Amino acid sequence: MPRPISATIHLDAMAHNLSRARACAPGAKVWAVVKANAYGHGLERGLRGFAAADGLALIETENALLLRELGWQGPVMLLEGIFEAADAPLLARHGITSAVHCIEQIEILERANLQQPVDCFLKMNTGMNRLGFKPETYRAAYERLRAIPAVRNIGLMTHFANADELAHPRVTITEQIERFQRGADGIPGERSLCNSGGVLLRQRLSGALADDWVRPGIMLYGGTPGGMTAAEHGLLPAMTLASEIIGVQELQAGDCVGYGSHFTAERPMRVGVVACGYADGYPRHAPHGTPILVDGVRTTLAGRVSMDMLAVDLTPVPQARIGSQVTLWGRGLPIDDVAHAAGTIGYELMCAVAPRVRMAEADVGAQHG
Repeated sequence: MPRPISATIHLDAMAHNLSRARACAPGAKVWAVVKANAYGHGLERGLRGFAAADGLALIETENALLLRELGWQGPVMLLEGIFEAADAPLLARHGITSAVHCIEQIEILERANLQQPVDCFLKMNTGMNRLGFKPETYRAAYERLRAIPAVRNIGLMTHFANADELAHPRVTITEQIERFQRGADGIPGERSLCNSGGVLLRQRLSGALADDWVRPGIMLYGGTPGGMTAAEHGLLPAMTLASEIIGVQELQAGDCVGYGSHFTAERPMRVGVVACGYADGYPRHAPHGTPILVDGVRTTLAGRVSMDMLAVDLTPVPQARIGSQVTLWGRGLPIDDVAHAAGTIGYELMCAVAPRVRMAEADVGAQHG
């Protein structure tokens, strides 16, 4: 029998979350972001869960080609663009859109002598200072890209640094929008500004935003970039990481648990040993008090997470025994709650689930209970 840990993927939750993105951004087309193996959910599952998306966006050239092999005929965009000259004809041949964020990428397209047209999204750096042309150099980059005979449609895009917080003390979303509007003034092309944070804040910024395309990522998988909770946004978890109790220990006051003996029992208590550890993708740095469900009851992590196991306090669940069901995150336990307790973000937890964890799909309609 396989080890009891598994990650269940809820495809209809993914479809539901896509519909929430559409509701938040009425009139805009949606690039569903499926980079990093669809945030750990599986690229093929992402394709099916987001079948109603207008386009799929990712960063891996090989996976963009795989989407075509899997039958996706809609738009595909590479969010980081091409990495070498050999990529250019592949994009043109398979109808894959490329982000363009630097002069070197424009030079590749100039030298490529493409025989088929290619579409691009020209990226502007409005304050993220990661990729893109500064507003003052944006028009020149556009004109150079426009002069390439094989370049067909050019969209305009940027990326928000702090879309989860309207009044960020360093760089606000409104400042970035103003920089984008200034740098793109008078330049034709479809606009794409909003990531998940921007989509979720869109109604509060409706006077300033004019997206033709939005690019939700984390919200499609049931997490949030910050601010309100997923439930408050009407989002559903797309992944449930679950396991079982495989051992129970009776402790006396003063007994310690796990490597380093970091947890010490203050009174007689029971702890359950769960088949899940950092080799499965659970964060080793998760501290005492990180929430976990046992038989549907919320309890907490006890002691240090080891490679294959972790311990939970069974005080709130006196009936728990070997075989009791454990939810590490997902249905009943928002991934953001676990991430916050561990000092990280839900994105990291989703993407870190290890290959040895069995992936399964929930029966349609069964995952919302």
